Amino acid sequence: MDVVWFKKNYGIINLMKTIIANFKMNPGSEEEARSLLNYYREKSSELSNVTLIVAPPFIYLQLAKEKGCKIAAQNCFYENSGAYTGEISPLMLKNLGVEYVILGHSERRSLGENNEVITKKVKAVLENNLTAILCVGETKEEISRREDVIKEQLRSVFSEISPNDKIIIAYEPRWAIGTGEFCNPEVAEQIHQFIKKFLSSEFGFKDILVLYGGSVDDKNINSFLIQSNIDGALVGGASLRKEEFANILNIANSLSS
Repeated sequence: MDVVWFKKNYGIINLMKTIIANFKMNPGSEEEARSLLNYYREKSSELSNVTLIVAPPFIYLQLAKEKGCKIAAQNCFYENSGAYTGEISPLMLKNLGVEYVILGHSERRSLGENNEVITKKVKAVLENNLTAILCVGETKEEISRREDVIKEQLRSVFSEISPNDKIIIAYEPRWAIGTGEFCNPEVAEQIHQFIKKFLSSEFGFKDILVLYGGSVDDKNINSFLIQSNIDGALVGGASLRKEEFANILNIANSLSS
């Protein structure tokens, strides 16, 4: 992607915002999916300072490709082929034209995926030259030790990959997903800065993109994107509401100009 950088206080700040529309297990019909994808494809043509990535369910990925969207899968398995009924491999996604894969989403972790499984998935995605979007974050019970929790999640993956690998981080406090609650933007900024410093000092990853996710909407997106270390947003429910998501994109685009 074309990225514009400028110096500010403590490091290099990314002016280009990345917004990911995660449809989750929605919508229920191809007609609805087509309508959403048509709308966002048209909208993306108006954006000069936003990279828009659309993450529909697997069955709509081909449709998203036909619409010319930048596409992400919402998950994948850690083998390229084999007797794994119901799974989708990173090789299949690559051959379909997928560029990104979301991994370690809080909803997947809640269903039992642990750091070991997520690390295997990230490695498989990177080996297929796709970009991994790794989600990290704490539960409500873990807030008091969130930095240790996030370090453990990051260390599991980054100890197995190299600084040349293509990876984006999404910080999503697990207690904020689908609840209507969201992290205080100033606190989120501190966590994003912590993540960047940790990955730089411990693993040599410089200028890595870190996005915020967790009950993002058009009313709070501005307060997140004005923070120096928040490079964009992973948007869930709001990405299914056309006008609201268009507002999010317009705000992101205006802040980046």
